[in-house]
Amino acid sequence: MREFMPFSFLIITIVSFFLNILALMQLIPLYFTLPLLFFSIYFTIFSFTHRRVYRGKMR
Repeated sequence: MREFMPFSFLIITIVSFFLNILALMQLIPLYFTLPLLFFSIYFTIFSFTHRRVYRGKMR
């Protein structure tokens, strides 16, 4: 399940980018798609970079 999360966020980023293109053509509101695009890019980068972080010695 954990390996599937970064790729699902990548798909969400692609979909939100397409929605942002539609918003730039003024078909849907831009104030809805810009935060969606920002958060999807943020979570995609976060999930790809923090997969193999060393958390220290377990007690």
